[in-house]
Amino acid sequence: QVQLRESGGGLVQPGGSLSLSCAASGSISFIGIMGWYRQAPGKERELVASINRRGNTNYADSVKGRFTISRDNAQNTVFLQMNSLKPEETAVYYCNAYISTYYLDPASEYWGQGTQVTVSS
Repeated sequence: QVQLRESGGGLVQPGGSLSLSCAASGSISFIGIMGWYRQAPGKERELVASINRRGNTNYADSVKGRFTISRDNAQNTVFLQMNSLKPEETAVYYCNAYISTYYLDPASEYWGQGTQVTVSS
């Protein structure tokens, strides 16, 4: 079974930085797009950033210039460097990936359990 495990969440002051990572493990044949989503209480889950295997990235407008998504294909890991964090970005951050578990099988969507990021003085 494929698992996505996030790490790096925690408490940070406004203007501070955090680095998140998410490693996929299990039976993996191919990982397509990987991304980060976040969901604050009372708000819809939103895409923060995504990245394909070639390194092409997509960012929410609200994080452009402050967040950087990257990945290490050899380690099946995606990262999110978050700088200049704002209190309104307090949320649970989820790792997402499209993964094929067997050769030529269609990819399925997988989610991590989420990691809490709290931006507060």
